Amino acid sequence: MCGIVGVASQGNVNQEIYDALLLQQHRGQDSTGIATAEPNGVFHLFKAKGQVREAFRTRDMRALLGNIGLGHVRYATKGTASSEEEAQPFYVNAPYGIVLVHNGNLTNTRELTEELFRKDRRHLNTSSDTELLVNVLANELQASISGLDLDHEQIFQAVSRVHERVEGSYAAIALIAGYGLLAFRDPFGIRPLCMGRGADGTVILASESVALEGTTHQLERDIAPGEAVFVQLDGSVQTRQCA
Repeated sequence: MCGIVGVASQGNVNQEIYDALLLQQHRGQDSTGIATAEPNGVFHLFKAKGQVREAFRTRDMRALLGNIGLGHVRYATKGTASSEEEAQPFYVNAPYGIVLVHNGNLTNTRELTEELFRKDRRHLNTSSDTELLVNVLANELQASISGLDLDHEQIFQAVSRVHERVEGSYAAIALIAGYGLLAFRDPFGIRPLCMGRGADGTVILASESVALEGTTHQLERDIAPGEAVFVQLDGSVQTRQCA
């Protein structure tokens, strides 16, 4: 298992993500990572081997600017536990720029790897199934876009197509540059994911409710199996049952 968290707020979110990861440290001790985005869409990302307290220094936290972001603590069930390259989050630059964290195990990795190479013309650099997932999402998002801008209808359509292609257990949170946070859960709800809010309107998504309550947020509900949640930069939330 792994621990994931995503936060959308009006202020800097680096400390809230860090604190939420500490509260979920029991879900993974191999590596950790945080990615944030500024309103202009610029990503800041840091990931390293080891536990949260070991990995992040003050200078690393200061560099993680932005009012929206996500984080991950890893327990390696796919790929190489000791490889820093397989630490999450994973990033792809098109469309728009996507950073993704994932908890779960994909079971059709061989077929997806073949499809991504022969059909989608996408290059994979690791054996991580998270890299597979972010590339499938990026490809389906690209196919759903009808104009320059992106709306939640296109996002939910892409998530539905991801469910059609991907098999296994997965709860994922993705940060789309300039648009917001996307969270989705596999159709059987095998991996946990919940949502909550802060008194200031902050929206938080995490693997466990302890990450919400321990950072003074109020638990609202679990994300349903097959459901997708999109949190825009202004904090508004759209949901859709995509499987």
